Amino acid sequence: MTQIDVSIMGQAYKLACKEGEEQALLEAVAYLDQKMCAIRDAGKVRGNDRIAVIAALGIAAELLATKAEDGPLSGVSIAQMRQVISGMHEQLDQALTPQENLF
Repeated sequence: MTQIDVSIMGQAYKLACKEGEEQALLEAVAYLDQKMCAIRDAGKVRGNDRIAVIAALGIAAELLATKAEDGPLSGVSIAQMRQVISGMHEQLDQALTPQENLF
């Protein structure tokens, strides 16, 4: 296990994660921080606990929308989507490699 120091809405936290999962955790923290700060900055919700609950509900709704049977990603898991995106990156790298030789 690895420990990482992070900040969410200016509050410091020490989080533990498995070896090799640090980047995923940092991305999750950044996403949560962005959501919570947006809610706070809108000024409609007061109190960190309420902001956290509203952010969690929004993120849960996003996740459930990706799993919805009639949604744009119906039947596609997050792992499958990551695999598709990784394949797209590889194709882009292959297509752009010859362009690098021009410069």
